[in-house]
Amino acid sequence: MFGTSGVRGPVGETVTGPVAIGLGRALGSMAGRIVVGRDARPGGDALARAAIAGAQEAGTEVVDVGIESTPTVARAVEWYDAEAGLVVTGSHNPPEDNGFKFWTRRGHAFGPHLNRMLVQGAAASDPPTVDPGAMGTVRAVEDAAERHLQRLPEADLGDRSVVVDVGHGTGRLTADALREMGCSVTTVDPHHGDAAAGRPTADSCAVLSQVVVDTDADLGIAHDADADRTLAVDETGAFVSGDELLALFAIEMVPADARVAATINASSVVDAVVEQLGGSVVRTAVGDGPVGAACLADDVVFGGDPSGAWIWPDEALSPDGHYAACRLTEIVASGSPLSERVAALPDLITHRESVACDDPAAARSHVETQVRERHDAVTDVDGVRADLDGGWFLVRESGTEPLLRLTAEARTADRAAEIRTEARELVRDALRATRDGADPDGERRNENVPTANES
Repeated sequence: MFGTSGVRGPVGETVTGPVAIGLGRALGSMAGRIVVGRDARPGGDALARAAIAGAQEAGTEVVDVGIESTPTVARAVEWYDAEAGLVVTGSHNPPEDNGFKFWTRRGHAFGPHLNRMLVQGAAASDPPTVDPGAMGTVRAVEDAAERHLQRLPEADLGDRSVVVDVGHGTGRLTADALREMGCSVTTVDPHHGDAAAGRPTADSCAVLSQVVVDTDADLGIAHDADADRTLAVDETGAFVSGDELLALFAIEMVPADARVAATINASSVVDAVVEQLGGSVVRTAVGDGPVGAACLADDVVFGGDPSGAWIWPDEALSPDGHYAACRLTEIVASGSPLSERVAALPDLITHRESVACDDPAAARSHVETQVRERHDAVTDVDGVRADLDGGWFLVRESGTEPLLRLTAEARTADRAAEIRTEARELVRDALRATRDGADPDGERRNENVPTANES
């Protein structure tokens, strides 16, 4: 039921009212008070009400914050003296999907152990319910966003101009925070009417890029539908990849001997810049949960996933898109334009794509067997990664969709193409060997994300 980031799937199939009630009951049996919120995705209200009802049946008090960003809900667990949190969100999944994410008191995503407890509780033949007189109460609050705003940076950035893609509404807190910091802010919502806008990409940021150029802004900020992810475009309108942002944030955070947590699929650009500063990188499985877990270590000062999830452990153990937007604007305001900072990063060529797959786990397992027969430097933190002469590739199963994710990287375009070809052949062989039925040439979705100066 759980992927890399909570529960997600088609409404009416994987995500249903009974599932919401069961998960609410299970969470309620684990906590005396919980915080519940949701993004603006259609159907979210019904699913949130069902989860709340389940928690009440378990005797739990519910603090309902309504429609708020995921980072606001995660932080609100501590603010309202709760023991856990639940947010109804499909994040960047397709419009027909929705889902649930769960948070600890410290604002960290539930890990495998707690997720298993939720699944067991939701599937119990004897649900954890209480007598009618002991059912939990619901308290609606309206100050969660204001509390969050008070926790964001307060530096005076002068007359900086920023354009914010508010991700169908939940990203508006970023605009408020930047205005509090003295910035001139223009908001856009190119996905208006579609609360299931996906993760920010170069294509989805086309409107944002144009507005940045037209208004002569210093940068543009892009959020996904629940505002836990943040990506950007520079002052020329060029999209800044998550790999590049990961490196730029790390440069600002890493003293000697400190570590940065980065997912296994992140570009080696972050290794290069962090090692140059005397620090090191610890690799994690993909997803903000594993990154947040790594950030519990005292010497980890920052963590990130190139999908746009950034964690500053001194501030929060979950990705906060609003905080990240403020920090990035501070970085730009402190000196060189964003385009110049990106241009100064090491040059690496990174290719990413996804392949539809009926049984991603079986296909990935087949790939791993073949990779271990061919190569010595193999890592299985998440999927299978082979480090080669001059580059590397990774094949892993998606934690949110029936896909295999493929990443290939090298110092030159020719070597990157060679490595990508090898990874594609391994995936093609795996699809055939597992009788997946997918067309390995026709089902591929290109997700190239330029790194550094790649065009």
